[in-house]
Formats: sequence, structure tokens, C-alpha cells
Amino acid sequence: MSNRPVGTRQARELLRVAFGPSVVALVIIAAVVLLQLLIANSDMTGAFGAIASMWLGVHQVPVSIGGRELGVMPLLPVLAMIWGTARTTAAATAPNSSWLVTRWVVGSALGGPILIAAILLAVIHDAASVITDLQTPSALRAFGSVLIVHVIGALIGVGSKAASPLPNWLPEAVRAAIAGVLALFGLSGVVTAVSLVVHWATMHDLFAITDSLFGQLSLTLLSILYIPNVIVGASAIAVGSSAHVGLAAFSSFTVFGGDIPAVPVLAAVPTPPLGPIWVALLIVGAASAVALGQQCARGRCPSGLPPASCWWRRCWPR
Repeated sequence: MSNRPVGTRQARELLRVAFGPSVVALVIIAAVVLLQLLIANSDMTGAFGAIASMWLGVHQVPVSIGGRELGVMPLLPVLAMIWGTARTTAAATAPNSSWLVTRWVVGSALGGPILIAAILLAVIHDAASVITDLQTPSALRAFGSVLIVHVIGALIGVGSKAASPLPNWLPEAVRAAIAGVLALFGLSGVVTAVSLVVHWATMHDLFAITDSLFGQLSLTLLSILYIPNVIVGASAIAVGSSAHVGLAAFSSFTVFGGDIPAVPVLAAVPTPPLGPIWVALLIVGAASAVALGQQCARGRCPSGLPPASCWWRRCWPR
């Protein structure tokens, strides 16, 4: 047990909640940027602007360079940021915490990243005066994206330690929803992996656009960061919607061609003409619906209710 005063421990915990995940992300981004500049034998001009832009990019803030906007940011970093925020807020929240303490924890989880975002926007604005290709993102968009990401993480973390009793149907409904989503994403991930194997030659050609080992490692890292994006796109197709990559649009039945970024993981996207194999993505949606139904049907039914009524009440409670 720590001998520090309670107030000191709480202050340290709040500082960890406020700045922990954001500072860790900044350190990782700075290491990556500096390593790339050293390997490329480049000067450090614009390094701070690049680090600031990448940190905002982690929060899904579009990065604009030379008049071109990278509008679709990788989902893996933002998922890691949400997880880190949820973990730190959960660690700082006790099951019997008062509403006042909970508000302080949530406020710290939001205030720290907003402060860092304001500082990094100023850094980008200053760097843009030296590097004309770098453009300062919209402050409203930046603050809004940072706030949304950390609100989600804070709510997950605090909600996992909530002491108030929950309705009996809520845990079962959440478990059913998680089962359906995991089944959809998992099966879509399998389809993505199979498609990468089928289009192995295309992926090899995309890796061949650079001859250096570091360039290929960079393409590998970029592909890993965009894997969740590809899986989400496959899931959208599986439920009957469409996915857009660059100027191209994909569905289970049609492909509208267009320029696609030269990222190796995007070799998984279908090429026209579509074969019947891509219609099998609809089976993925049906299978995930079955998983959702099975999860809803599990558990004991209250006495006096027929099984069909119990299944309906469990999935769509009043």
C-alpha cells in the first residue's frame, strides 16, 4: 500500500489519465518520424509539424499536404487510443467512487488531450509558415475528433467500473451485440485473408514499388495500420452496403473502377469482372446474424413465458 497522501495519489492518477495515452502516442510517433528522417538522411526541418499532424491523424483528423488531403486515416491507431483511454480511466475509477470523483476522472481524460491538441495545432501552424506544403487542419474538426475519441474511451473505462445496478436485460443485450459484431468482423477478416492469398501477385507488385528494405518495412507497417479499415469495408459489403477506396466503389455485385492507393493490403479488394465468390460475402452477414440469434436465445427464460416470447424480449427489451 502506498504511503503517499490520498490527495497526492489522486493528483498523480488524474495526471496519468489526462496525459498518459496521448504522451505515449506522441513518443511513438516522434520515434517513427525521427527514424524515417535519419534513414532518409534528411534534415529535421518540419519534424515537429509532421509529429503534430500524425498525432492529430491518430484521432481521425485529415492531414493535408501540398493541397492533397489524406481523408481516410487508419483505424488501428484510433482503436489503440480508445483502448488506452479506457484502461487509464478504469484504473483511476473505483467501483464505489462518488459522482464527483467520476466527473474529475472524465474531465481529466478529456481536458488533457484537448490541451495537447491546442498545442499541436499551434505547432502545425508555425511549421506551415516554413513548409508551405503543410496545411493547418480545421481547429473545429481537430478539437471535435479528439473530443469524440476520448469521450468514447472515458465512457468505456468509467462504465466498466459503474457501481449502479444495471437492468437485467442490458448485459445479455450487450453480449448478443458483441457476439454479432465479432462474428461479422471475424468472418470478414477471414475473407480478407483469403482474398490477399488469391491476389498474392498483386500484393507482391505493390511491395516492389520500392527497392529498399526500409521502404518495404514502411509499406508493411502501413498495411498493418489499414487492416481494420479493409475489414470494416468487407463487413459493409457483407451486410449489403458498399465500400469506397479512393475513387473506386465496391459491393457484392458490382465494382466501379478508379484509382486506388498503392498500399499492399488493398490488394484484397476485388477486381472486375466480379466472380460469384464475392457474392459469398453475403453469407458472412447471414452467419453473423445467426450468431446474434444464438446469443439472444441463450440463457434461462423467465417462468411463464414461451421460448419465442423470451427470445424476443431478450433481444429487443422494452
